[in-house]
Order: sequence, then structure tokens, then C-alpha cells
Amino acid sequence: MSLLLNRNSFGNAADAGNVLSRDEAEELFNTWVLNPRLQLHMKQVAALMKSWAAEKENLNEADQWRWEMAGLLHDADWDQWPERHCKKIIEELENRNVDPEIIHAIASHGPLHFGVEPETKMDKMLFAFDELSGLIHAYSLMRPNGYEGMDLKGVKKRLKEKSFAANVSREDIDDACERANITLDDLIIFIIPKQATVTL
Repeated sequence: MSLLLNRNSFGNAADAGNVLSRDEAEELFNTWVLNPRLQLHMKQVAALMKSWAAEKENLNEADQWRWEMAGLLHDADWDQWPERHCKKIIEELENRNVDPEIIHAIASHGPLHFGVEPETKMDKMLFAFDELSGLIHAYSLMRPNGYEGMDLKGVKKRLKEKSFAANVSREDIDDACERANITLDDLIIFIIPKQATVTL
């Protein structure tokens, strides 16, 4: 099954700046994503995107929401339409006249799968957070105290164990860090406390 999108242009340039309201985005999220584990993953990535936009990019609240929205909806079609993953959510957002930058970030969150290269900082950070967020959460589930007391050393030890969270691509994580010009250590240290506070 190929998930290649076979295109690199998304949305309409005239829609730059257009976003869904929080209510609209959450309605789409709740209608399309029924799996609680996937819901949590998407909310965690959304929180990471918002925090990064605020703390590292010094973006205003409107732009923070653009980043958060990309995180919240990046896997929206995976639950019910895995064979159309990325294609269906992209088409939905294009039909709703959403900012092309948000759509491109979603389209490029797995370059090997979708064939779209991350270009903007939003693109690169969504790609960087996606896989590593999942591995860190999987690690929290096997720890007696979850995220409490989790440290860099423990996460890196799990990363080296190929059998742990085997579906998480270590190659993608390394590639994403390189593209975003951030060290793996710094990314892990940023994710742990931010993600620890996110619940369904």
C-alpha cells in the first residue's frame, strides 16, 4: 500500500492565514479519531507544537494555534482510513480553505511515506516531534511512575533497544533532528515535561 501523495503543492495561496476555529478543529478531531491511544498521541504532538512555537519561535497566539492545529490533525485520517492516510485529511483541509502552510506541514510529517520534504520550521518540528513523542510515551507506560522522574538517559537507552517500540523509526528521528538543526538530547529534554501534562 503506497501512501505517496505524488504532489508537492497543497491548498491555495489565497488561503494563507486561514485556520479552523478551535471548535471546528476539535469537532473534526472527535468525529474522525475514535481510538483513545491515537487521540492522546495527537494531543501530545499538538501540545509540543504549541509550546515550541511559543517558547522557541516567540510566535503570537494566532501563530501558536496554527502550529498546534497542524499537530492536532496530523494523523486525523489514520484511525478510520489508514489506506488514505494523509490524503483524506489534506483534501478535507483544502476543501475548508485552510492555510497551505498548515496543510504542507501535515503532508510532510513522514517524508519517506508521503514523498513530501519538510521545508518550513513548522514542517520540520512536526516531523521531529511525531515519532519521538510516541516512543517517549511508550516508555512512560512501562515505568511505575510514568513520566515522573523520567530522564534523558532512560529515553536514550530505550531508543537503542530496537525491539522497544519497534514501530518507531529511529532513522526518521535522526533525520528529523538533522533537518530541524536540533540535537536529539535537546529534543528529548524539551518533550518530556511538556508531554507529561497532556491527558485525554
